[in-house]
Amino acid sequence: MEKQIIVVKIGTSSLTKEDGSLNPEQIMNITSQLARLSREGHRIILVSSGAVAAGFGRLGFHKRPVRIADKQAAAAVGQGLLMEEYTREFQQYQIPCAQILLNRSDFEDRRRYKNIFSSISVLLNRGAVPVINENDTIAIEELKLGDNDTLSAQVAAMMHADLLILLTDIDGLYTANPAEDETARHIDVVEKVTDDLIRGAGGAGSSNGTGGMRTKLIAARLATKAGVPVFICSSREKDSLLGAVNGTAHGTYFRAPLRNMRTRLQWMAFYAQSMGNLYVDEGAADALQKYEKSLLPKGIAAMEGDFQKGDVVSVFRRGTHEYLGKGIVNYSRQDLQTIIRENRSQMEAINRDNWIGEKN
Repeated sequence: MEKQIIVVKIGTSSLTKEDGSLNPEQIMNITSQLARLSREGHRIILVSSGAVAAGFGRLGFHKRPVRIADKQAAAAVGQGLLMEEYTREFQQYQIPCAQILLNRSDFEDRRRYKNIFSSISVLLNRGAVPVINENDTIAIEELKLGDNDTLSAQVAAMMHADLLILLTDIDGLYTANPAEDETARHIDVVEKVTDDLIRGAGGAGSSNGTGGMRTKLIAARLATKAGVPVFICSSREKDSLLGAVNGTAHGTYFRAPLRNMRTRLQWMAFYAQSMGNLYVDEGAADALQKYEKSLLPKGIAAMEGDFQKGDVVSVFRRGTHEYLGKGIVNYSRQDLQTIIRENRSQMEAINRDNWIGEKN
């Protein structure tokens, strides 16, 4: 079997008992499967929920808290307890594990993005399992619905993973909610995650979890756009992680393009903040979309924003305002205005290698 980089996301519902507290037996089951995959030569990254579940009982809460501040406090206590469980279980297989806490802002800053990639790469090359979670204690928006689904897709894309497994409490995607509609059919393969597919998905799957099928579809769209296939399967199926890797598990497989998007282009496409807008004429729009050429200054009809050389800018078709893509601009707005005025037509405003189109 070909050795792969595999990102596994485990939701709270797959780690907890009915009362919402952490289930040590489930952690044992999951780590034993991950250890086996690691021994087979695969490099494993674990994105794990469960910090709130691990910590709320220690703070005297009788059930999973609802208020943001209570969740953050529970996560502060529970993150260490969760890592203690993983460390103990992986140690039985002589596998070191490492805690990494991330927020969305870590992906938006290009330097931090590259540093995260480098750190995780070292851990994988040394045989360790990075255990990644959202930094819930200081986050506000990050505790909202299904954030670890998105986080796992971001990590899988960044690391050019071969597979992202979303382990949950249901065996994949259905045409309707199988708990409410007996005619619901299981979907084995999804070629493309469309807006209609996402709109048809529901909310949170359980009272203990924070995610649902909708957030998993959003994550699947992000990962597959970056070239990473995704598999959704149930934690209730025996050895489901092993089956997901060897192709025997029951679930839903999301196909991805054959080539991975380069790291720089991923950062630009999914995380980089646009510092300005360029509006281009029909000829420049065709050059970018149809002929995969660089953007020349002579094709720029209008500009917005005080962008500088090296900034990311968004590009639109003049008149219709159709979004064409993003690119790293070679000149500041002021310099571009001078170049256009002096008709220095062969200079590149955006090189093709620093461009990510809407249709990529």
